[in-house]
Amino acid sequence: MKIPSEFDSIRPFEPEELPEVFDRLLADESFRKVLAYILPGVPVEAIGMKMKMCRTNLDFQKAFCYGFLENLLKNVSDGCNIDASRIDTTRRYTFVSNHRDIVLDSALLDKMLIDAGFSTTCEIAIGDNLLAAPWIKDLVRVNKSFIVKRGAGIKEMLTNSKQLSGYMHFVMAHKNENIWIAQREGRAKDSDDRTQQSILKMMAMGGEGNTVERLKQMHIVPLAISYEYDPCDYLKAREFQLKRDIEGWKKTKADDVLSMQTGIMGRKGRIHYHCAPCLDEWLDTLDPAMPKGELFATVAQHIDREIHAGYMLYPGNYVAADLLRGDNAFSGRYTADEKERFESYIDSRMALIDIPGKDEPFLRGQLLTMYANPAINHEAAVR
Repeated sequence: MKIPSEFDSIRPFEPEELPEVFDRLLADESFRKVLAYILPGVPVEAIGMKMKMCRTNLDFQKAFCYGFLENLLKNVSDGCNIDASRIDTTRRYTFVSNHRDIVLDSALLDKMLIDAGFSTTCEIAIGDNLLAAPWIKDLVRVNKSFIVKRGAGIKEMLTNSKQLSGYMHFVMAHKNENIWIAQREGRAKDSDDRTQQSILKMMAMGGEGNTVERLKQMHIVPLAISYEYDPCDYLKAREFQLKRDIEGWKKTKADDVLSMQTGIMGRKGRIHYHCAPCLDEWLDTLDPAMPKGELFATVAQHIDREIHAGYMLYPGNYVAADLLRGDNAFSGRYTADEKERFESYIDSRMALIDIPGKDEPFLRGQLLTMYANPAINHEAAVR
């Protein structure tokens, strides 16, 4: 398939480009060090031979990513599953999800789509702020990622958004691929997941017809991602206090790397993905003449309700909500033992936070908020 050249700077690599990219990766010393860490004792020549047997990006994902994720889940989770019963595995969708982990949200979705019977995975929207080295940019584009350009001026941002929207519409209309994109730029550190209207406005820049028709062409599926435990919870709480206490404080590249490593390798407990119905039929109920601001707000709120209603809640979510609010509203959802275990877990996370002027009540409140918000939002969504 001929992909318009206007998308060359952001699209994943095409199959015919892979051999050259594989050679470039295998020659990169940093990439070789990563291979030695992930696949200890396996000669790089053997890895190279296996890579070069991959004719497509999906071949690469099945040969390398699927097995890695399967082994990872055995070591750092108590199981991971998906409910895809309300979508059609023969169709293609744009999955719009809450954002729990920088790396794993889309990676685990790829694995579970294969497990659910899809014949392909997703093209993944990834911010260029995460592409800290040339080999990382190469690797994510092999892994079916397309680049979201960030940090530009207003005029350049508009141009970038039109390019991104055009590419996503091209994927839906011509490439027969799924797409994954987070509902907002960056993770909701307090787990109060809300869809940014700017994501929907960007999607509506491409395609044909009125705004409703353009959104329908994306075949949006709200996707709820639920982790029993967030490995980065203590890092997020630490970040809240540093932002509160130090004017202009910002994360460093090292902070981002630590978050990625912790998110991948830390314990997660149980993990669940829940697909809501595709929005196409619901979008047909909207008045296309509705003012655009009202339309985008209505669609964002609908996605939020679907995500909140689709959360898998764990005892810790209910315990956190009761502790945070000082009541027993959810006491029927957990046992005394489960409450004690969760409180011990929070204590262990507090012990990991080492910063000057450590504000224990504030930090504990932030940790509880992260776990309480899914339960609070779920109850409001299903009421």
